[in-house]
Amino acid sequence: MSRQSSSRQRSETDNETSEEGLVPQGPAEHTPATAAEAAAPRGGRRGDWPAVARTVAWLTTGLSLALVFVALLLPTELALIRPGAFLRVPVEGIFGATLLLVLPSVTRRVVAVLAGAVLGALTILNLLDIGFHEFLGRGFNVVLDWILLDDAESYVKDSFGGTAATAAVAGAVILAVALLVLMALAVLRISDVMARNSAVATRTTLVLGTVWVVCAALGVQVAGVPFASRSTTALVQDRAERVRTTLADEREFAKVAAVDTYGDTPGDRLLTGLRGKDVMFTFIESYGRSAIEDPRIAPGVRRTLRDATERLDKAGFAAKSGWLTSATYGGSSWLGHSTFLTGLWIDNQSRYRTVTAGDHLSLTRAFQRTGAWRTVGIMPGVQKAWPEGRFYGLDHVYDSRDLGYRGPKFSWSTMPDQYALKAFERLEHGRKHGKPLMSEIILTSSHQPWAPLPKTIPWSEIGDGSVYRAVQKAGKKPADVFTDPTEVKTEYGKSIQYSVNSLIDYVLKYGGKNTVLVFLGDHQPLARVSGDNASRDVPVTLVAHDQAVLDRISHWGWQDGLMPGANAPVWKMSSFRDRFLDAYGPRPGAGAATD
Repeated sequence: MSRQSSSRQRSETDNETSEEGLVPQGPAEHTPATAAEAAAPRGGRRGDWPAVARTVAWLTTGLSLALVFVALLLPTELALIRPGAFLRVPVEGIFGATLLLVLPSVTRRVVAVLAGAVLGALTILNLLDIGFHEFLGRGFNVVLDWILLDDAESYVKDSFGGTAATAAVAGAVILAVALLVLMALAVLRISDVMARNSAVATRTTLVLGTVWVVCAALGVQVAGVPFASRSTTALVQDRAERVRTTLADEREFAKVAAVDTYGDTPGDRLLTGLRGKDVMFTFIESYGRSAIEDPRIAPGVRRTLRDATERLDKAGFAAKSGWLTSATYGGSSWLGHSTFLTGLWIDNQSRYRTVTAGDHLSLTRAFQRTGAWRTVGIMPGVQKAWPEGRFYGLDHVYDSRDLGYRGPKFSWSTMPDQYALKAFERLEHGRKHGKPLMSEIILTSSHQPWAPLPKTIPWSEIGDGSVYRAVQKAGKKPADVFTDPTEVKTEYGKSIQYSVNSLIDYVLKYGGKNTVLVFLGDHQPLARVSGDNASRDVPVTLVAHDQAVLDRISHWGWQDGLMPGANAPVWKMSSFRDRFLDAYGPRPGAGAATD
């Protein structure tokens, strides 16, 4: 090293040392002029308390290292966050240290701040991944999912109140800003310490790099994960690939949605096997396979389904059930609804926008096309304008503002299912229209957080819903249920029992010989209830009084009753539309209907 270079390095080291509170060797003119001045204590906290200053400096550096270390190794799923996940050496840290060691002072500081900010942004995305895996069973999509953050805020507001929603939003913003700032400061701090101790930092980086290479070559693992980590690099690559795939998927799905087997089928050939029937398509929120098979949830739900099957049988109804694999999990119910009704696999918001902006034939619009049914939607979960109603071919949509409810909300659910069904009877089903009715009904009482829950009351006492005030007031608090891993399963099971009972009670009281009911879950509940490795399967059931309706689906292999068994057929939810249209009408291109 040249003398000039050595001089520059000493100068830089001296200047940076002064930042730690140590007194550099200054020029002669700064020497105290008098003995009294020389004896005076050095000013500033660091001069007064050198031991405290050193301790604070060590703690700051240690916390900076810990913050960066955790950020580089943070898993994207809550179940993977355990001590073994952090007993690794991240290659990104070694590469970053090497880069900072060779850069000149000013450039080093700029790069350190930028690298810290980027690491903070990646940490925010990792935290979003954790949240999305917990609630939706998938990672965060940086192209499509920002809109869902607004839905999350609305959900918190509806479930836990405006104060909680405001606090949650403020907390999220503060956390995001803090991560960006603190991570930038942490990397800058580490960079400065490395510059002041370049020889030690160089040797340490070399040793860690050697260890990483050896462990990577030998495949060394700790707690089942590689000791030589490159998780941050892999995550960045995965995110980039998902962005590319998402953009490509938008283009490809538009082509798929434009092709429709039944798109040009005339109305007089559609649904000929259901003419004269009142057909109800009913979605039960979060009614998933776990409700029937999880040992901590299933006993009550299975008992409800068995009892309901017996009651239907005594009234002359029969049912067949199977399984459908939903396109969504834990939430985003509209993706399940649209997949079921359009026959397209709609598993993200981009696909949903594409299909609802087009003219692909939905199952509900097929009924409208025939001209033989009045088509209506009962949507208590819709609280603002819903332009998609036109795409679905609904002559009239009743949202939460149109159903006449004057009772309290039950967390997110705007009204109890029994009230929504009673309003359907009052507004549509109980009236004479000169033609049968096709209805799409969304039941919301089984929406998380499953507290407080409504109770079944006599139909004659429902009125405008004011009677539910006492029920809601006596119910459990959402926070107490949602945060308790045992209680949340119990209350979820009760919510499914309530929804199923409300629906079957409605059919028994207001249904008739021409009633046909198809009801299903839109998706499984979130992982806290359904489990980390739960399937995406949901039950689907067809109920009818006319045996000829059930005979048309005898080849489906569905099982008798409201409760599908473990061996019942499992179909993709997107396959239902074509199977249903095929069962109840001629195939596309067939001759004129004769039945």
